Amino acid sequence: MQLTLFQIDAFAGKPLEGNPAALVPLERFLDDALMQRIANENNLAETAYFVKSAPGKYDLRWFTPESEVELCGHATLASAWLIFDRLEPEAKTLDF
Repeated sequence: MQLTLFQIDAFAGKPLEGNPAALVPLERFLDDALMQRIANENNLAETAYFVKSAPGKYDLRWFTPESEVELCGHATLASAWLIFDRLEPEAKTLDF
C-alpha cells in the first residue's frame, strides 16, 4: 500500500512555524489500528485522515500518536488549506 502524506504547518506564514499536522487523503478509511500506527510513526500532535464523500464534502478523522480524538482545529484548517490549494483548487466551499 502506498499513501500520500502531507505535513502542513497551520497558523504559519512560512515553513517550520505554526502548528504542524500530518494529512493523509484517502479513498476510504483504513483500519483504525493502521491509522493509529501511522499517527504514532508520524509523532506529530495530530494526523488527519480525510475521505471525499461528495463534491466539496469530506469525512475527517484525527489521531494523536496515542489515540483517536474527537476534534482537532489546526489539523482541520490544514486539511482545508490542502484541499483548496492543491487537491481541489476549483472548490468554493468545503464541508467536513
